[in-house]
Amino acid sequence: MSETGNQIAGLTDADFRRTILRAIRLTAIAAVVGIPLLWWKLGWQSAVYLVVGAAISASGLYEWLQLMTAVMRRMDAPTEGGEPAKVRMVTPVLLGFFLRMGLAVVVLYVILKTLDGSVYVLAGGLLLGVIALSIEAFRMMRLWTV
Repeated sequence: MSETGNQIAGLTDADFRRTILRAIRLTAIAAVVGIPLLWWKLGWQSAVYLVVGAAISASGLYEWLQLMTAVMRRMDAPTEGGEPAKVRMVTPVLLGFFLRMGLAVVVLYVILKTLDGSVYVLAGGLLLGVIALSIEAFRMMRLWTV
């Protein structure tokens, strides 16, 4: 196996957890930097759109981390006498995931009905998590190739 393959195989769940947490932090930093700029240029309503979009994006990353962690613990759990060891159930995590999605839909509906901001800023806030996760993935790839 090549050296790169060994490095990829050496990644742990903790590495992926740190990557997701760094992506959440990067999303928050981008939102904090963007809020005053948008407030100044487009008004406070667009700044609120960015806050809501970034919060939904970051919470989606966090829920994905929780779901991934629960599934991986379930898969890695040792068996005791043919029975799987007691680990955290995936059902509460899935329930939280779907509740968060429902809450996000309600929040989006309310702010779109009540505030007159730029929908493009809202879409940008929603994309912040994807952009941050992509940046973190490129950082990991750079570490694999160096």
